[in-house]
Amino acid sequence: MAGVTEKGLVLVVEDERPIADLIRLYLQRDGYGVQVEQDGNAGLAAARRLRPVACVLDIALPGLDGTEICRRLRADDIWVPIIFLTARDDEVDRIVGLELGADDYLTKPFSPRELVARLKAVLRRSGAAPEPDRSRTVGTVRLDPSRREVTADGRSIHLTSTEFDLLAHLMSRPGRVYTRDELLSTVWGYAAHGGTRTVDVHVAQVRAKLGEAAGILRTVRGVGYTADA
Repeated sequence: MAGVTEKGLVLVVEDERPIADLIRLYLQRDGYGVQVEQDGNAGLAAARRLRPVACVLDIALPGLDGTEICRRLRADDIWVPIIFLTARDDEVDRIVGLELGADDYLTKPFSPRELVARLKAVLRRSGAAPEPDRSRTVGTVRLDPSRREVTADGRSIHLTSTEFDLLAHLMSRPGRVYTRDELLSTVWGYAAHGGTRTVDVHVAQVRAKLGEAAGILRTVRGVGYTADA
């Protein structure tokens, strides 16, 4: 196993050795420790054992595929940030991965520099310094930025770091309509070429978790989303 640096260990599960070596090189250059596994079963075991700061998972893997690794980690209540790699621009793959709780995805071939940038953005969201106590309430949903906690109708709601930041941004100015491009740029940290479908899938996931309180999230057809009581 590569030595763990102060930036932490990133688990890369990728069965194509040249791609895995390239990812390792760029992550190590940026100061991360890297553990590479080449099949899904070994990847799942490593994620459970090592508790990395983030996982980069290929979707198509020998043994367990990347989406199954993600599903099992989330079922174990392990919410490590996950970035998926997919060999084709297949919307089904991307949506399934995001619905399972992944934070982002990249389509092969990809720039290793972009992967490092996406990883940094995900880690910023998951490890962001607590904000001052500026709790926000819209309808029966209360969001506490300092604790990164959400309750709806008195229930505690478990959100991924990306889902939390999406909801927090929408609730920061109730009634203000945000376009998908704005949300993608602000919450995910990259431009619209990343695909605004990502926003739609995450909004759907937040709504599903909020249950009966999900009515605070309103779709403005042809524009985007707003949070309003």
